Amino acid sequence: MKKITIAVDGFSSTGKSTIAKQLAKKLHYVYVDSGAMYRAVTLYSLKNNIISESYFYIEKLIEDLDKIHLNFKFNANLGFAEIYLNGKNVELEIRSLQVSNYVSKIAEISEVRKKLVEQQQEMGIKNGVVMDGRDIGTVVFPKAELKLFMTASSSNRARRRFDELIKKGDKVTYDDILQNIEMRDLIDTSRDDSPLVKAVDAIEIDNSDLSIDEQFELVYKLALEKI
Repeated sequence: MKKITIAVDGFSSTGKSTIAKQLAKKLHYVYVDSGAMYRAVTLYSLKNNIISESYFYIEKLIEDLDKIHLNFKFNANLGFAEIYLNGKNVELEIRSLQVSNYVSKIAEISEVRKKLVEQQQEMGIKNGVVMDGRDIGTVVFPKAELKLFMTASSSNRARRRFDELIKKGDKVTYDDILQNIEMRDLIDTSRDDSPLVKAVDAIEIDNSDLSIDEQFELVYKLALEKI
């Protein structure tokens, strides 16, 4: 059976990572969460006083890019690879609302995107990869055999994200989450470098009213058709 490249793009909190992980596990493919890479750079920026509510030292971030080393290590217990920032597992730290509030601003920086896209393309050289993000089907893997574009209403996405964070014990409000999602949508779709757009050959999936199982069955069928 031939191996293909699967690109999963879409808006924040549409379950891109969930469906990508499911597909990779079922197909025995490599899963890469490109969003985790941008989140890790954001975490680095927060910890090194590069960005906050009152400042963003873009030139400092660009200067520090060579100091930011990212890699994924497979966690057999979880069934997917976790991201490491300069040798430290930061998979949980990068999922905070604080990181979410700044990640779109970090992702706007062309030098950051260039560095991470190069790494992502190297990961997909041999095919047999499922990668999710914002520009996978348009920039990272424009020749991917299967491109999916995930979408859902902002209210549904906010509710899912709110439930997820509350389960983890985070102190957040639904309104804060909704505001964050709407802000990220605006930044992601309007940035100059690689804005979030649906690739012309991507299949759009609105999962507002789909269960996780229903979504997986739909996407798995699409993958088998391409394989």
